[in-house]
Amino acid sequence: MRFTPRLWFFWGFLACTGLLLTAMYFQLVDGLEPCPLCISQRIAVFLVGVCFLSAAIHNPKDTGIKIYALLGALAALGGASISTRHVWLQHLPPDQVPECGPGLDYVFNNFPLSATIKLLLSGTGDCAKVDWTLLGFSMPAWTLVAFLSLAVLSLAQYWNRPGHSG
Repeated sequence: MRFTPRLWFFWGFLACTGLLLTAMYFQLVDGLEPCPLCISQRIAVFLVGVCFLSAAIHNPKDTGIKIYALLGALAALGGASISTRHVWLQHLPPDQVPECGPGLDYVFNNFPLSATIKLLLSGTGDCAKVDWTLLGFSMPAWTLVAFLSLAVLSLAQYWNRPGHSG
């Protein structure tokens, strides 16, 4: 069985779906409430997944594969930058952690969109708290690994195109 770009994009979509389902499990079953940066990362995973699913359904030819590969990689790298900020906040000394902000429900209902987006992308003191680890890495660190892997998977399709030599 040849692993065509269409199949790889579909596998990438399934990975994004798995990431989002895992996040929902931690929130709804384990009771871990997402901070602003967690929500931003979920949005980025969703965008990468939409790009991958669109590519799998569209099944484009050479130029389309290049475009989807670059769009998927850009979305994944955008998510990686959010994860990087989250990991950085978690490693700040306690006296340098930003103050905790109001709850997200309050922000969405009472702040202008620009302030809400700034909060979602910059994070608050809530984002510095480490609630869960696996092998010594926090959830944002694992999310960073996932985003970088998705970016590599996406860019690999640039060279996995039919008829591409070299």
